[in-house]
Amino acid sequence: MAFAQKFIVADDHPLFRAALTQALRQVAPQAEIVESDTMDATIDVVLRHPDADLILLDLHMPGAHGFSGLIQLRGQSPDIPVAVISGSDEPHVVRRAIDYGSSGFIPKSASLSLIAEAVGEILDGEVWLPPELAETLGDVDEEEARFAEAIAALTPQQFRVLNMLTDGLLNKQIAFELNVSEATIKAHVTAILRKLGVHSRTQAVIAAQKLEVEPPKVEES
Repeated sequence: MAFAQKFIVADDHPLFRAALTQALRQVAPQAEIVESDTMDATIDVVLRHPDADLILLDLHMPGAHGFSGLIQLRGQSPDIPVAVISGSDEPHVVRRAIDYGSSGFIPKSASLSLIAEAVGEILDGEVWLPPELAETLGDVDEEEARFAEAIAALTPQQFRVLNMLTDGLLNKQIAFELNVSEATIKAHVTAILRKLGVHSRTQAVIAAQKLEVEPPKVEES
């Protein structure tokens, strides 16, 4: 097995980043590990480390809408494998993660040794899935795959604009947040509609909502 020299750990919980780092050290003790805690920070880290061997990505980070972060990373850096790490491990979520280009799906409930095993197999070029789910996922969803391609065609700035549309912001508000002109935002919206094959902002928002993933349920003590 080829040992990775650089990992990117993208998760907004410091304790879980520490746990992932511990698991990664079992696979590659000397590897460089770069951390990020928001989607924007993750995009920046990946741009600064294009030689990374693997990205471990949480689905529920600030700035990401469900699978949007995964698709954005796959479109921006297709040569770097991405493994999803999530507490939302229902079979339909796992299936969609694979359809959207993930090289594996690792539940947050997995032990450190299982995480290390999964990372090792992904570095060997395998697609790793939880053993109990691997046989139950069904075939690739062609519609999901086509939608992922359309989303991946968006530029990083168009992706930010789409996320802000999903959050209900108006063009004027988006222009203020991104420090650009309203005309620039209108041009981005036009390009987004074209790439997604829709005809209105509302349709674009509905399409983007397909990327959402329900956060894992927190058990009450």
